[in-house]
Amino acid sequence: MTKRDVVIRIARQTNLKQRDVMQVVQLTLDTITKELAAGRGIEFRNFGVFEVMVRKPRVGRNPNAPKKTVEIPERVVVKFKPGKIMRHRVVKLDPKRV
Repeated sequence: MTKRDVVIRIARQTNLKQRDVMQVVQLTLDTITKELAAGRGIEFRNFGVFEVMVRKPRVGRNPNAPKKTVEIPERVVVKFKPGKIMRHRVVKLDPKRV
């Protein structure tokens, strides 16, 4: 599903114009991005939590040349932890149908 698909679905359910829904969706995504870029987490109850985490430096290996090691520096990443409702709904999925 794409952002466009989400906009179309919400517009149909709410009888709002797609243009207006697109603005709200884009502003929501922009706000989430700005908060994460500022190092702050975001929590949506029953959906999930976005957290900014620091990954420790580590040693990596190239599968094509396993004897060579590469230093991977520490970096900042976004971690998503699904909320209870999402977790329960996803667990019920049939692995063969995904």
